[in-house]
Amino acid sequence: MQNTNVHIEKTEILSDNWYTLKKITFNILKKDGTTETQSREAYDRGNGAVILLYNTSTKNVILTKQFRMPTYINGNTDGMLIEACAGLLDNDHPEDCIKRETEEETGYKISKVEKVFEAYMSPGSVTEILHFFIAEYSSDMKITNGGGLEEEGEDIEVLEIDIEKALQMIDSGEIKDAKTIMLLQHVRLKNLV
Repeated sequence: MQNTNVHIEKTEILSDNWYTLKKITFNILKKDGTTETQSREAYDRGNGAVILLYNTSTKNVILTKQFRMPTYINGNTDGMLIEACAGLLDNDHPEDCIKRETEEETGYKISKVEKVFEAYMSPGSVTEILHFFIAEYSSDMKITNGGGLEEEGEDIEVLEIDIEKALQMIDSGEIKDAKTIMLLQHVRLKNLV
C-alpha cells in the first residue's frame, strides 16, 4: 500500500553509469498537518542476497576477503574487507542467487539454505533490500577453489575461520562489514555454532 502522505513531483536521473543515481523531489505531509517539499538522492543498485556458511562440528564459518574501493577512500588503508559471501540478485530468486554466488565465490556447492531475514542496509540513500541466508557446510561440499568470476573483476580470498575468532575480529575491528556482523551475531544468538 502506497503512503498517501507522499507525492513524488519529479524524478531526475543524475547518473546511470554503474548503477542508477536518482534525485527525487516530493511533497510530504508532516505530523503537524503541513506539507513540505523535499529532495533526496537514491542510489539503486538492485537487491541482493548474503549467506553465512557454518560448520557445527568444526565450529568454523566461511568468509571472503576482497578489495572494496568505497572502504579504501573512507579510511580502510588497504581497501580489503572481510565479508560473508554476497551478490546482487540480477533478476534471480534470492535463494537461486545465493546458491550461485556461494559456488562462485567460495567454491562450496550447497543445496539447502535457510532464509533468516531481510534488511535495508543503508535506507537513507540506497534502495537495496538484502536477503539474509545461513547454511551448514562440510568439506565434501567444496568443489572448486572459489574466488569469484574473473570476467566480473573478482579476486576473492576464501577464509575458513573459527566462530569465536570471527566474533573477536568484530571487536578488534578486523571485521567491519554490517551484513557479516549481523549474520555472525545471528548464528551465535541461535546457538548454531
